[in-house]
Formats: sequence, structure tokens, C-alpha cells
Amino acid sequence: MSIEVGTKVDGKVSGITNFGAFVDLGEHRSGLVHISEVSDSFVKDIHSVLKVGDSVTVKVLSIADDGKIALSIRKAVERPAQAAPKKSHEFHHSRDNRQSNHQAKQHHSNANESFDQMLSGFLKDSESRLSMLKKNTDGKRGGRGGRRN
Repeated sequence: MSIEVGTKVDGKVSGITNFGAFVDLGEHRSGLVHISEVSDSFVKDIHSVLKVGDSVTVKVLSIADDGKIALSIRKAVERPAQAAPKKSHEFHHSRDNRQSNHQAKQHHSNANESFDQMLSGFLKDSESRLSMLKKNTDGKRGGRGGRRN
């Protein structure tokens, strides 16, 4: 079987490092599964998920000119189709709305959301909060458009 980008291949874990696992694909070829591509959930210690000799199914992400092969275990797993991604929550100006939105977000944590989706949502919320904080502090410090003595 030829190894091409996008194909799924069975292999055996031949080595583990702090940043990922090397997988022997046969035909005297091996590739690297980066720690971020091992599971949909956050993996702090790869040794808790994989061991040398484990049989795994991987998806070929890329093949570099120098022959290095990037692999993914999490993208090789078949998952049922999920609903459309959720839109990020809008930032409300009233204090009560902010508190109720914050509480709703905490309780609305979805175990089926991938790490990438959660990170994307966090970044959007963080940028929104940072810009609102900057607007508030600029006005109080006499920033753009503020009164100066």
C-alpha cells in the first residue's frame, strides 16, 4: 500500500517523546504523530495514552520533501457528523447580562466539542473582553477623546 496524503494507514508505535509518538508504517517508513494530534481532548502526558508497541490507525497529514511524514490519530477516527459549529456569544454591556452570560457559558461546556473549537471560542471571547477593557481604561485615564487638565 502506498503512503499518500489523506490515506489511513495501520502502524505500530515505535517510539515516544515529550512532543509526540513515532509510528512504524511498514515499507521501511515511519512518521510522527504530534501530541496535539493524538486525541480530541488535551493530552498532558503522551505516556498515559500511548505505549511503544501499540497498534494504531493514523491518517497521513503531509509528506515533506525530505521524507518526513506527519500523522494524526484523532483525524483517523470516524465520528458521526456533528451539528454546525456554535456562534460565539456576543458581549453585552450591562453588568447583569455579562454575569448571566458568563454563568451560562460555564454550564454549557460541551464534552463533544473538540479542543480546537473550544480554543477558537475562547480566543474570540478573550479578544472581545480585552477590547472592551481597553475602551473602558482609555476613557478613565484620559486616553483618546478623554478630558485632560
